[in-house]
Amino acid sequence: MTSEVKVSVPKKEDLESGAKIRLLVVDDHPPMRMGLIALIKSQPGMDVIAEASDGEEAIEVYDDVLPDIVMMDLRMPGMGGVEAILSICKKHPDAKVIVLSTYDWDEDIHRAIQSGAKSYLLKDMSVEEIASTVREVHEGISSLPRQVAERLEERSKRQQLTERERDVLEYLIKGRSNKEIASSLYLSEETVKSHLKSLFAKLKVRDRTEAAIEAIRHGIVQID
Repeated sequence: MTSEVKVSVPKKEDLESGAKIRLLVVDDHPPMRMGLIALIKSQPGMDVIAEASDGEEAIEVYDDVLPDIVMMDLRMPGMGGVEAILSICKKHPDAKVIVLSTYDWDEDIHRAIQSGAKSYLLKDMSVEEIASTVREVHEGISSLPRQVAERLEERSKRQQLTERERDVLEYLIKGRSNKEIASSLYLSEETVKSHLKSLFAKLKVRDRTEAAIEAIRHGIVQID
């Protein structure tokens, strides 16, 4: 991991020979996708050879064009970025995917890296930092910007919820009562209360409202 932005300049012979880093851009918002494509094409030694608007399309396009780098949004309608990265990396173990997201939630970052992404960038980062990361990943260097690495470090210090605690938390955020949660998850109300007590302790919160705020702040539960 690196906390500094390193801008690497393509070799002169590569530019003269026309060799460029070939990218696939995946984002469900056309204006954002077009802006990112324009940004990439403005960089020496880079070109966008294809684009996709969701995870499923990204998988199909990847198979067709076999890009050097994929710039992948995470939150998209239908199949999201994490599922797409998992699928692409399973079929193409050498695939190089960089996530470019609006959100710096530590759970999103963790899921992206665990799925196979080589880096995680935020959409408000500078052109220089985005271009630098593309070049580093193309060269086989997996790195994270300092603020993203710090979010992962923050996550590592927090006790992780069990799958059942996450289920309870998801219903809590939807405003369900203990009785409703118990019915939905086929649990007793006492068991639900036990899970709530445990997840409150892990999140270091005092009540349901604080738990919901903390879960959303970290991206622990996916909210549509």
